Amino acid sequence: MKKIVFSLAALFISATALTSCRETETKTETIVKEVEVTADETTEEAGGILERAGQKVDQEANKEIDKAIDNIGDDN
Repeated sequence: MKKIVFSLAALFISATALTSCRETETKTETIVKEVEVTADETTEEAGGILERAGQKVDQEANKEIDKAIDNIGDDN
């Protein structure tokens, strides 16, 4: 019985000695690549909701102005 206890104790001590000596922290390096991106905002989705609403209002206003100019006519 003593041999089993001593052998288990020796096994436990050797196992803890080996694991405590190991370097558990892994070193990682983060590489960040900077990439310059140029994108043309010519799609329908370009701009925020306020910009799109403003463009629609401008188009409506331009149509009304064109109608008013056509109604007045050319003075020349």
